[in-house]
Amino acid sequence: MKIHRLLPSLFVVGSIVPLNLARDASMYDSMRASLDRAVADSAFPGAFVIVGTHDRIIAKYGAGHLDWAPKKSPVPTESTMWDMASLTKVIAMTSSMMQLVEAHRVELDAPVQRYLPNWTGPNKEKVTVRHLLTHSSGLPAWRPLYKEATDADAAMSLAYATPLDTLPGVRMVYSDIGGILMGEIVRAVSGDRVDTYFAKHIAGPLKLHDSMFLPPASLLPRIAPTEIDPWRQRHLRGEVHDENASMLGGVSGHAGLFSSARDLARIAQVYLNRGELQGVRIWKPETIEEFTTVQDSAFSNRALGWETPTGTNSAGHLMKRPAFGHTGFTGTSIWIDPARDLFIVMLTNRVNPTRANTKITAVRQALADSIVKYSEAPK
Repeated sequence: MKIHRLLPSLFVVGSIVPLNLARDASMYDSMRASLDRAVADSAFPGAFVIVGTHDRIIAKYGAGHLDWAPKKSPVPTESTMWDMASLTKVIAMTSSMMQLVEAHRVELDAPVQRYLPNWTGPNKEKVTVRHLLTHSSGLPAWRPLYKEATDADAAMSLAYATPLDTLPGVRMVYSDIGGILMGEIVRAVSGDRVDTYFAKHIAGPLKLHDSMFLPPASLLPRIAPTEIDPWRQRHLRGEVHDENASMLGGVSGHAGLFSSARDLARIAQVYLNRGELQGVRIWKPETIEEFTTVQDSAFSNRALGWETPTGTNSAGHLMKRPAFGHTGFTGTSIWIDPARDLFIVMLTNRVNPTRANTKITAVRQALADSIVKYSEAPK
C-alpha cells in the first residue's frame, strides 16, 4: 500500500487523537480489499467509504465505478452524490425533529393529532410522536401510494388515511408511512417542508454543499445512478429511487435526500462532538443522548429515529451500544460509535441495475467488523 495516499487525511491541525500509521494503513488495506471484492462479486457497481473520528478522517476509498460501464463512468469520490433512501429519515427528518423537540415546539409524548389534526381513524388518537420515531405506532410498513394515487396531494391523502394494523406500542414495524407523517409534523410545526427546513437549519449552517432534495440537472454528472426502474421505465439518476417519495414530489420525511460521503462525515462529526462542529452548534449534547438511546431494549433496538447495533444488523458483530446508525435501501449506511470515537459511512448504488441484488448485507457487516477490529488495535 502507498502510505502517501493516507497522509493528507491523517494529519489535521489540532488533532488530539494519537496516530498510528501502521494501524491506519492496515485498516485502509482491509477496507480497500473488501470493497474491491464486493465490486468483483457484483454486489454494487461502485462505492465510497469514509472512516473517521470527531476531528479527523482516518481512511477513505472509492471502489468500482458509478455505473457498470467502467470506460464511460467515473470512480466514486467523496463528492459523489448518492440517493440516501432511508438515511433521509435520520439525516434530514430526525435531525430536524431533534431541533424542534429541543426548542419545545414538539413534545415526544404528545399525540400526533396535536400536530396533524386531520390524521384521524380508529385508535390514532393514542399514537404519539415517540411511537412514530420508534416505529411502534401500529402503522403498516408500507403502502403502494404510487400505484393508488395520481398526484402528490392524493398520495399524501392516502398516507393520512392509512389505518393502523395494531394498537400503538404493541410491536415494532419499520414504517415508511410513519416517516412520511414525521415529515408532515416538521412542516406543520415549522411552516417549512422538510427539505426547506433541513436546508435552512442543518445543511446551511454545517456547510453541507452536497446534501439536498431534488438536485438540479447540473449535478447529474456526479450523481450515482440507481435502478432501471420498471415503473418509470428508465434508468434513474438524480431523481429519487423510492416510488412513494417520487409520487409525493421527491420530498418526504422517509426518502428523497441526496448527499455525499464528505457531507455525511461532517454530520457524523457533529454527533461525535456532542452537537457542535467548527463553532456551529446544531443540537445540545442532551438532545443527542436522548435521540440515540434505545427507548425500550425489551421491545426493540430502536432509538428515536436511529437504529442501534444488534450483533446481526449492518453494524456488524463487534459494534455495541451506545453506537447508533441507519441504512438506506439503495445501499447507503452510516454508523457512529461514541465509545470508540469512530464513524463509518458506506455509500453504494447496489440497486443498479436492479433491487434484486442483496449481496450488500454481508459486505456491510464484514466491512464494519474489519474497521472496528482495527480501531481497537493498540495505539
